[in-house]
This record gives sequence, C-alpha cells and structure tokens, in this order.
Amino acid sequence: MPAYILGISALYHDAAAVLLRDGVVVGAAQEERFSRVKHDAAMPRRAAAWCLEQAGITAADLDYLVFYEKPLRKFERILATSVATFPRSWGSFPRQMRAWLGDKLWLRTNLCATFGVRSDRLLFCEHHLSHAASAFYASPHEKAAVLAVDGVGEWATTSLWRGDGSALEPVSEVRFPHSLGLLYSTITAHLGFAVNEGEYKVMGMAAYGKPAFRQELDRLLKLDPAGGFELDLDYFSFHYHPTRSGSPALEALLGPPRFPGAPFAPAVAPGDASAQQIVESQRWADIAASAQAQVEDAMLHLVRYAKGAVGTDALCLAGGVALNSVANRRVAAEGPFAHVWVQPAAGDAGGAMGAAMWAWHAVLGNPRQPPLARMDLGRVNGPARSSEMLTDLGAKFTEPADPGASAAAELADGKVIGWVEGGDEWGPRALGHRSILADPRSTEVKDHVNARVKYRELFRPFAPAVTAAAAADWFDIPAAAAEPARWMLSTAGVHEARQATIPAVVHVDGSARVQVVDPVASPAFHQLLVEFNKLSGVPVVLNTSFNLKGEPMVSSTVDAMASFVRSGLDVLYIDGLRVERPK
Repeated sequence: MPAYILGISALYHDAAAVLLRDGVVVGAAQEERFSRVKHDAAMPRRAAAWCLEQAGITAADLDYLVFYEKPLRKFERILATSVATFPRSWGSFPRQMRAWLGDKLWLRTNLCATFGVRSDRLLFCEHHLSHAASAFYASPHEKAAVLAVDGVGEWATTSLWRGDGSALEPVSEVRFPHSLGLLYSTITAHLGFAVNEGEYKVMGMAAYGKPAFRQELDRLLKLDPAGGFELDLDYFSFHYHPTRSGSPALEALLGPPRFPGAPFAPAVAPGDASAQQIVESQRWADIAASAQAQVEDAMLHLVRYAKGAVGTDALCLAGGVALNSVANRRVAAEGPFAHVWVQPAAGDAGGAMGAAMWAWHAVLGNPRQPPLARMDLGRVNGPARSSEMLTDLGAKFTEPADPGASAAAELADGKVIGWVEGGDEWGPRALGHRSILADPRSTEVKDHVNARVKYRELFRPFAPAVTAAAAADWFDIPAAAAEPARWMLSTAGVHEARQATIPAVVHVDGSARVQVVDPVASPAFHQLLVEFNKLSGVPVVLNTSFNLKGEPMVSSTVDAMASFVRSGLDVLYIDGLRVERPK
C-alpha cells in the first residue's frame, strides 16, 4: 500500500498543507487560496481537505501528519527572551501568554482534533530543518550546501546544512535575536510597509535610490569571519516590544519613518510632487537601497562560508530571505556555486513541504524521489467545472479552438487579460497559471495595470515571462541562476538593445524579475508566448499575479470572476474558455 504523509505549516503566516504519496507531491496549497485571507495563518483545514481529496483518501489513511516546527522549543525562546529583556518586555509578555496558553501550547491536541489523526501518527520537525528539507529534497542535486535564512524559527534565524543523498546534516546556525530577516523587516516597517507583506516593496523601491545610508546601516550589522553575524540590538525592539520593530535609536540614525501610504515621488520619477516630497521620497529610496545592498552583501558572506564549509558545487536556498530575487541574482553571479536552487515557496508555506519530505527521508529512511519540475501543484478547476460555474454565474463565454493564439492576439491588440490555467502555483509568484498578462511593448501599460487593474503603488515593477529558447537574447541571466529564473526568483539585466522594445517590464535600474518559461513544465503558457512572438516579434509578455491589492492570488473560477468584474481587465481566459466582461 502507498504511504501518505501530510505536512502542515500554520499559526504564524502563510499556512499551507502538502501531501506526499510514496514521497511524491500529490498536492500543495496555501490556506489563503481557499479562505481568501491573504497570508492566512489559521490551521489549513481547507488546503488539507483538498489535498486528501486529490489523493482520494481520508485522514484515517495517513501514515503521518507532520507539523513544520516544535512549539515547545519556540515557547522556550519566547519565555527566555521575555525574562532577558524585562522590564522592557512587559508590554509584549501578556500578549504572548494569551496566544500560547490559549491555543499554541496545546498544539498536539489541536492538530489531532483538527485533522482527525491519532497522536501516534503526529510528528514535529524543527522550523529550519523544514526549510532545509524543502530546499534540498525538492532540488535536482544529490549533494548540496543548504542555507535557510528567515526571521526566526524556534531559535535559529540562519542555518547551514550539508545535504547528501537522503541525509541532511547541520553545520552551523545563527540564533535569535540576530536575524537578517528581522533586520530587513525592521527597515520595511520604517519605510511604512507591513512586515511579512511589504518586504518586496522595499526591494522594488531600492532601485530608485543609492546606498547613501550604508555607513549608518553598517552600525546595525556586523559580519563574523566564521560565517555568522550579529545585530547591534540598541537599534531594534522586535525582541521585546509587542508592535514596534525599530528603537528610537534607529529613528535618530535614519530620520523619521515614512507614514504608511505616503506618496512616493523620487527624483527620477517626481510627477507633480512638491520639492519637499521629492526630497523625502529620495531619502526613503536611499534607505531601501542601502538595506538591500547590505542584505545582499550579507548573503554573499554566508554563501562563501557555506562553500568552504560544505564544498559542493550546488547551493539550495530557503527561508523568507530567499525570496529576495535581487539578492539571489548576486548570489548566483558573484557567489562561488555553479548551481543555485531556490525553493519556490521559500517562506513558511514551504515548511509544510519540507516537514513532509523530512518524514519520508529521515524518519522512514526512504531514497530520494525525482525533483520538483512543475509548480502548478494547487487546486485545478478544469474546463468542465469552469464551464458549469460560469453558466451558473450568467457569464458570457466561448471556447476558442486555440486559446493561446486567441489570447496572444488580444494582447497584441493592447488588451490586458486574466489567465487561469491548470493548478495554482506553489509559492507567491504567478507562473502562468494564475496571471494577469499584458503587452510589454507599451509604455503606458505599466501604470494602467498598477492603477486600474491591480490598484497598487505606481513605483512597483512588473515581471516579464519569456520563452526558454529566447531568454538569453533578451536577458542577462547568470548561469548559476538558471533554475531560480524558471520560478521568477532571480532578477536579470535586460540587454540594453532590448530595453526600449519592452519598457513595461524594465525596472528603473534596467533589471527585470524574469520568468523563463519551459515548454514541458508550462505547455499552455509557453504556447501563448510563441503565438505572441509570431504576431509581435517579441517572445515576452508582462506577467503579474492575478489578484487585486490586499488579496491573495485567485484560485477558483469564482475567485477569478470576482476579481475580473472588480478590476480593469479587458477579458478573462479560464481553462481554455474566453469570458467577456459583463456590461
């Protein structure tokens, strides 16, 4: 009989469920795609139920349910930190105790009751081991250095592992409160963005600035020649304050924080802003650029140490910091590894996959399975179900003979389309399964999609998707970043001669967070790109996630229709069906 293992991540952010059958992924989904609550942290009941349904089993058929971290060890860290920082921790301590004593501390009982499994079938993996397992076991590498970098797990904030076959051996770690992830989150909060949500906005804002605050930020972080680092905790308050990340000393060092939602009008794109707004915006951009450069240098420091300590040609990355695509490019281009693999759901959602894979390999002692080659691992609607739902909704739709050619023609005609095909993407990037697409040749389309379709900040860039055959002709992708580029997890330079042709997807610094589309892994999306190239001579389209501001990516047919009618999209394609905008 096949062995079934269900991995779970929950109760912090980006809850998810992943089901393995004999070590192979049957389904992987975040709870937010079902609940419609962005970054939903709740127990992933709906995601888990969908995974079980995909396999045609019930919870009684599970060999193991594996949680992605060890709650008692995490509780130990919270207690120890509260005592060490008393009396400054007085405000946060009651909040923490209410959360833990009311729910989290009794997690074993809650997991058994929620998912219907016996306690002898329940396992707990360590947070950073879950990250490392998700990166290594999903990769194509038999041997690799494995680096996990995030905010914090139980105690570890950065960990290095040696991966060899089915074994993962710990090499070194950095412990809380010293954390690259929390350093970047602190700057994120200082710049007026939400922590665990706005870090990618800082990455986008950084391109508008220069690292003019690098000397100031270097006071915050000291790199250790032995492969670690330390924070100067005088500038931080995340380890004792309930809501604030930075201390008054940080504000004195960098100037007053940006008020959330304040207009951003840097010198390179001032619009009709006042002189004072331009000056302030440039200061924010320079802080972002300085923080970005600092984290990139720190990541290079860590991977160079990893090369010396482990000595392989391959590096696997996971943890929230591994979603920093600009840093990944520098790691690939300037680092010592010939191959870099980034787990597409590198944040906490990916811990569900890692926990399940750890149980398959380390607990049950099984050999490696083929690497993940596709990331459309979530909910599938299918043409029959979509047709039924669209009929129930009263939508007007047709079934083109060639949906890719039809969509490409509409893109070439200047339309912005929603594109839903196959299963949900695993991870936060739209990879041509839940995407908004547009013609990259238009100079106006970027602002149009930001303002009238996505309803988001105008300074944020859009990503290009390009056919694998044409990628090198249009983008400068480091050789080591070939795999991350498939999942939109590394930026690339846009060749200077090509930039004027595709202005909508070229960021202000001449870069782009490119997705290289493989015809085997994404046949329908690749065909659309081929058809668009026939009409335009450009094998590139603008590709952004199919969601509106503040919402998760669409998943079901109903989700897609709801976003369609509330946005400025011109037309919608769902599983080969063309849906017209309601009048």
